[in-house]
Parts: sequence; structure tokens; C-alpha cells
Amino acid sequence: MMYYIFSFFLTASLLASVLLKTEPTCKQWVADDLVGLSKEGDIVIGGVFSVHTNVDRLDPSFRRKPEVVKCRNFWHRVFRFVLTMIFAVEEINKNPRLLPNITLGYQIYDTCTMPHLTLKSTFEFLNRGEDKSSNCQRSTAVSAIVGDSGSSQSTAMATLVGPFSVPMVSYFSTCACLSNRKEYPSFFRTIPSDYFQARALAHLVKRFGWTWIGTIRNNDDYGNFGMQAFTETVQQLGVCIAFSESIHRTYYRGKLLRIVDTIRKSLTKVVVAFVAPAEMTVLLNEIVLQNVTGIQWIGSEAWVSSQFLPQEESRRFVSGTIGVAIRQADIPGLREFLLDVHPSMYPGNRLVKEFWESTFGCVLRGTDNTTDQAPFTMWKECTGRESLRMTHNELTDVSQYRVTYNVYKATYAIAHALHDMLSCKNGKNQFPQNGCINISSFQPWQLLHYMKTVNFTTKIGENVYFDDNGDPVATYDIVNWQPNAAGGVDIVGVGVYDGSAPPGQEILIKDETVVWSGDQITAPRAVCSESCPKGTRKATRKGQPLCCFDCIKCADGEMSNITDSPDCIKCPWEYRSNWRRDECILKVIEFLSFGDLMGIILVILAFLGASTTIGVFVLFYVHRNTPIVKANNSELSFLLLCALTLSRQLPNNFNEAKHITFSMLIFCAVWITFIPAYISSPGKYAVAVQVFAILASSYGLIFCIFAPKCFIILLRKDKNTKKHMMVK
Repeated sequence: MMYYIFSFFLTASLLASVLLKTEPTCKQWVADDLVGLSKEGDIVIGGVFSVHTNVDRLDPSFRRKPEVVKCRNFWHRVFRFVLTMIFAVEEINKNPRLLPNITLGYQIYDTCTMPHLTLKSTFEFLNRGEDKSSNCQRSTAVSAIVGDSGSSQSTAMATLVGPFSVPMVSYFSTCACLSNRKEYPSFFRTIPSDYFQARALAHLVKRFGWTWIGTIRNNDDYGNFGMQAFTETVQQLGVCIAFSESIHRTYYRGKLLRIVDTIRKSLTKVVVAFVAPAEMTVLLNEIVLQNVTGIQWIGSEAWVSSQFLPQEESRRFVSGTIGVAIRQADIPGLREFLLDVHPSMYPGNRLVKEFWESTFGCVLRGTDNTTDQAPFTMWKECTGRESLRMTHNELTDVSQYRVTYNVYKATYAIAHALHDMLSCKNGKNQFPQNGCINISSFQPWQLLHYMKTVNFTTKIGENVYFDDNGDPVATYDIVNWQPNAAGGVDIVGVGVYDGSAPPGQEILIKDETVVWSGDQITAPRAVCSESCPKGTRKATRKGQPLCCFDCIKCADGEMSNITDSPDCIKCPWEYRSNWRRDECILKVIEFLSFGDLMGIILVILAFLGASTTIGVFVLFYVHRNTPIVKANNSELSFLLLCALTLSRQLPNNFNEAKHITFSMLIFCAVWITFIPAYISSPGKYAVAVQVFAILASSYGLIFCIFAPKCFIILLRKDKNTKKHMMVK
């Protein structure tokens, strides 16, 4: 926010100086502490690079005039970006068809990763402020700008150049916030937005079945916006976050130790790091000190294509790292151009001088030491015969042309927009009022118009254009850190991500070529709960994320035929579930066979019961005139059953109530127990239960009511008299 406020006041000051049209000559307020490279041309484009990674501590008291900023820690990799822009400009000037009869110049500044130096260089681009002029120039010093690298710096610059419609093309700023056309109308970039990178990382996580991961992000625009987009995407894909930490290079060590301890104690060993190179260096160094191994790192493009540790430590602690990287490309002629760089080509230039001295450990003749690598007295004098062909560093390393290629494309995008603007033929590309563009008087907003529609093909065959938000097509290399024979690691491409591909086909990986953490050939597991197999359903654990669950087996008559099924499906009536509960199958028709043991027993009991009934019937018929049979007519039996407060006054031998009551109790007990037994009995056993219940209740009636009477008729004939029946 401080940068935006500062930008607002600086913009207001600049506008006031232009609009009030006062007569004093333009003067710089402070000494020029911007260092860079420049070349005159008919059209000049600006460049902003962070060649140094730090500055000397400044005195914020303002009790005296601020000193010139002194940048430290020369970064050879970024100096390669600077030389790549120069190479592209010279290549464009040699092309007779791109900008014929026009010389392209450049003005490049080193901002030392400091936003206030980015703003300062932006003002230099907007107006030179030369002392010899009688009033401030209204036109800008450059027609377009290549830069900056960091998202925070580019945000500050885009805010400042937006009102002047000066096109700027960043090669390394990925914050999704910069796609806001209302806030940053003149911003373009040759690197995909973090929105696409977040989606690429999310699909990479899903691709390997990881559902329980940890995350670490930079505590700035790059990390916060990027991790927000990543989290939203992975949650839609069913992935849960075990822990989420933020990091910044300014954190005190205690906080850094807490982050490392969280990584060590977490149950998941898959960690997604949406972190800038400086912060990743700090984190990995602490990981080494704390001896935390076995972590499967998933890296963002900012750091995954660069190594920060010595080779031996890289192999032990970060081997197996996988992530998305900017597409690698070969730039014809660039390697030879870099190897031919010599101080004599840029006489007196401080950046080239410092690069040369830091590379060869010597001091150029007749100059002061500009490096911070060692005391001045320890340096020998350069001979001028040193050659970059005999060295190997980040500048001469051609194996990782990723951001370098973005710088190359950004420069060419501006050149092709200029070509389209100046190609005024047969009324084509004319503005309504101005007609064809005059090279000496065109305005940045006119070039901005053509930047929006630029479309060209590079030497290696890549089509370059911008969408409505100024973003390119989202394509990434998927890289893997693999052990090499020298005891270190190599960064190897194992796949690609294409954001324009159909859903589900964005990622293409050669699984057999990937090496994982610990030199394993199979991807590590990262789940809170193992997948539920077919035949089960997921049951979420109370108070835990959705990725943490138990697997419950489907009940009989239900099934699930997919992995991680949320519910079991009930089988149709004529189907039943198999023993694995993963399929509904037709029910087998079962019947009670007369040949079964159970069938034989039930038939015997049935025949025995029928025979008994017939025997009793015959016995009662033969002795139908005896007193006990006469007393056992059906009408009397029902009367006794319905009038048990009356049976008390009848003779005891004539009292049938107790026999009928007991038989009814047996009958009720049998049929009450029949209901649950019948329901729980499968197949033919249900029929057997039904038959048994009928037989049991029938036997109960026969034995309880008729057995005593048959006993008297057959064995106690002396009691089968009217006199005996009337005894109380």
C-alpha cells in the first residue's frame, strides 16, 4: 500500500509540473543513483532488471541528505536477462523486414529488487528532465518498457505508467492481480498469470492422487494471491490442506524454526511451496540445518528451475522435487553473444565492469573496485585477455533458458507492435484523425493500441499473442529434480501443462521418467484416509476435514461399485447384493425339497400330526355316545373359552377351560415368535419356519385339548361315566 501512495503523490507531482506550464527548467531533485546500460536510437525502449539482490542499509532519519543507494550481491542470472534484451534489440536492428530504416535503442536500469528504485527508474522513463530544455517535455523518454521481475515492483510501475498509456511487458511478474485491466490498462506479460500456475499445480497434485498436503507461501502479493487461487482450485478437486504457513526473508529465525518444525511433525510429507527464490533459499538452508529429509516438494515456477544448495545437499534434501516451470527454449545465437561479452564493448559501464571483476576475481585497470566479493587489496589486475568461454556460471549456462526466453519474447513483442503501427499501407493501420503514424511524433497510447493485437511467431516456431487481460497462453514445463552421476541433481523435464487443452487433458507426464523423494520410482502416498474400496461407503469423521473418513461396509441388500462412494445403493427387489457388496445379482430361487433332511423331518411331523388327528377323530366317533365325548362338543368348548368368571361353578372334571387356555397360550407363543424368525430366515428356511409354526400350533391344540380325553377313553374307562363327570 505504501508503494501505491508513493506512486500517487509522485504521479500528481509530475502531472502538476506538466499542466501548470511554469517556465523554470527541469532539474533532477537528487543525485542519479540508477545504474544501467543504454544505447541511442530512433525509438528507445526501457528495461528494468534486478541485477543486484540487496542494498546497503539506508539511514531513515533524514537528518542529512540521503546517500546514493549502493547495490550489493551481483546476480549473474539476471545480468543474462539484461544481455538478452540487448541481444534481441541488436537482432531486431539487423532484420531489414521488421523495422526497416529504424534503429531501436534501449535504456536499461538496475533496480536492485527495491520498489523505490523501480519507481525512480519509471520517472526517468516518463521524462528525461534535461537541463538544456526551457520547459519539461510532454513526450516520454521511452516508447515501451520491458520489466519488472517482481510482482510488487511491477504493480508499482504499472500504477505509475498507466495514466500515460505507456506499454510495459513483464517477463517474470505472475501475480493474478495484474490481469485487472481497469487498474493496469497498459500492462502485458510473457509469463502466465499465477491463476494458471495455481491451476497447473492443483491438477499436478490431483494427478498423483495426493489429497492431504501442506502448503507454504511467500508473504507478499506473489505468494498470497497465488496460494489463494491454488487453495480454491484444489478444494474443488477434493484435496485438503493439512497445514498452511507463510514465509518472508525478513522473518526472525524463531518463526522460521516453527515453520520447519511444522513440516517435520506433519503426517503428510507432500508440501507445495509457492515461494520466491530468496525465501526458498532461506527455508532450504534451515531444512538442511535441522536435517529434515523425506519431504516431497512441489515447486512453483519462481524457484523450481533454480538450484540453491550445494549439489550434495540438494541430492539429500530436495531430490525428487517436481513442479511447473516456464517453458524452456533455445534462442539461436544467444550463447555466442553471451560468450563474446567484453568490457571493451561497453566502455566505462559500471554493471559490465562489476560483472567482469566478480567473474574473474580481478580489477580492471585504472578503475576502482566495484564488487563486494573481497577487499580491494586482494584483487589482481585484469589483463583484458580473460574469456567467458573458459568459465561456467549462471550467465553462460544455456541449459535453463526459461525466464531468458520471456525477456526475448517481451522485446520482440514491442518490436512487432511498432512494426504493425508503422506499416501504414493503403489505409491500413490508420488512426481516424492522425492518419499514418510519424515515427518522430507518435504517442505511447498509439503503440498501446497495437500491443493489444500483436501476434507473431518466434524463430523456434512459438506463436506469441496476448489475451484481453494482457496474458499469454498458459503453458508450462513439468520438471523433476533427479540425481546425477556427479552426486548432485539435474533439473529434467518430464511433462508439459497446456492450459488451452480440453478439461482433463491439461497435463501430460511420462510417469516412468519421474524420480521421487528418497530416489523412489513410485509416487509417495499423501492421504488422511485410504480410499474406500468397492462395497463400502465413506463416513466423515466428526470435526475433521472431508479427506479424513472411515470406510463402512454396505448392508445386505445394498452395494457400491465405485471407489470412495459416499453412499450405498439399495438393490432392486428381485436382486440381492453379493458377498463383496459391490454388485447386485439375481436372487437364487430356493425351495424346500422333500429330499432335504429338513423336508423329510417336516413331512414326517405332518404325517404324524395328520394320523394323530384322524386317530382322534375315529376314536371320538366310535365313542361318541360316552359322557366325555358328549361333553366335548364344539359348542361347549367355545362356551367354556368365552366364559372363564362361569367355569368356576362347573364340576372340576367337566371344566375344559384350563386345557383350552393352555392350548391358546401355546398357539399365541408359537405365532408371536414366528414373526421375527420368519423375517430373519433366508430363502427356504422361511418356508420351513412357516411349516413348523403351523405344525407346532396344531400339535399344541391336539395334545392340550384332546390328549387327556383320549387317555380316559382308552386307558381309564372307569372315569368315562356321567357320575365321574359330575364330581366337583
